[in-house]
Amino acid sequence: MHRIQRTTASRLRPTPRPVQVSSEPMRILYVAYALLPVSDESCGGAEQMLWTLEREIASAGNATTVAATTQSRIAGTLYPTGAPGAGSLESTQRFDAGHHARTLELIHVREMIGRGFDLVHDKSGSFFCNARKLDVPVLATLHLPRYFYPKAAFSNLPDNLYFNCVSASQAKTFEGIPNLLGAIPNGICLERFPLKMEKKDYLLWIGRICEEKGAHIALDLAEKLDLPIVIAGQVYPFSYHQRYFEREIVPRLERLGGNATLVRTPSFEKKLELLQNARALLVPSLVDETSSLCSMEAAACGTPVVAFRCGALPEVVQHDLTGYLVTTCDEMAAAIQEIAGISPRQAHEYAQVNFSAKQMAASYLRVYEELADRSSSRIRPHLAA
Repeated sequence: MHRIQRTTASRLRPTPRPVQVSSEPMRILYVAYALLPVSDESCGGAEQMLWTLEREIASAGNATTVAATTQSRIAGTLYPTGAPGAGSLESTQRFDAGHHARTLELIHVREMIGRGFDLVHDKSGSFFCNARKLDVPVLATLHLPRYFYPKAAFSNLPDNLYFNCVSASQAKTFEGIPNLLGAIPNGICLERFPLKMEKKDYLLWIGRICEEKGAHIALDLAEKLDLPIVIAGQVYPFSYHQRYFEREIVPRLERLGGNATLVRTPSFEKKLELLQNARALLVPSLVDETSSLCSMEAAACGTPVVAFRCGALPEVVQHDLTGYLVTTCDEMAAAIQEIAGISPRQAHEYAQVNFSAKQMAASYLRVYEELADRSSSRIRPHLAA
């Protein structure tokens, strides 16, 4: 494998300062995805990032409200818009429509009683299409690759709608979209992912159990190397996700027998245990990932990551420091066998400097304040870069 020079702690960026408590608290509405609850046990990256960000912004003295499904657990005020999705769904249109309508109703009622929001932060991936109906700034964080969004979503945009990405590589693919403010990298609550030096022998794959995340590839690698593996995650209530699980994952689990363990929808405590003890976290994604929270969490725990070199993964996984970046399954198998060359302590130290939720929240708070200042000069592009 190609190796790059190992980065030392002395060459890393200085530790970011904590989020400053705002002298004038803002009223911020976060809009979550329509089908899934928001908590520290959420499987999706957007839900995890919303939980983390809202927690930090609320702790800085701001009034936060989250429009999300029931069962969500947040720091501020929950405005429940419906129950989480269940069963086998062919479409989310009905859920989105109800979620959007109830969220718009909340915004208008708050305006009528003189407690309107200063800003709406859309984390749902679709609510921003309603920005034209609102009189407040709307910031939409784009969590997905550009080709996952309908082209029409970025046409005829209103002046009060702004976008940000979560990685530099993702931002490049959205160049040309009006009011794109740049990239704010995701962060994690570092204190919740302590270093563990001693590792066990199992491989770990964690996330949404769907084809583009490559769980079947991880299982095939474990079989090839005759190593135990844990698949931890959630099958979303989409029919094509469930068909993938039955077609590609179940037969492999059965073939591996006692060498494979499935952990459905792990609690935070279980996820932490798995991350801390794994020999390596595998990230064999088949799409251009825009970030990778599980790779950040693994690094914080001192657990090496072996990932395909695609999308933003090279921005998160530091080759030869926090893990290895590869391009083929054969290279991934070879990297797993060399994983002892990764220092848990150095991976942990890199995470401490580079993956701070407080740094992420401070960046968002600066954007919020500028967007909410209606008398400010024109918003500068890339102010969060």
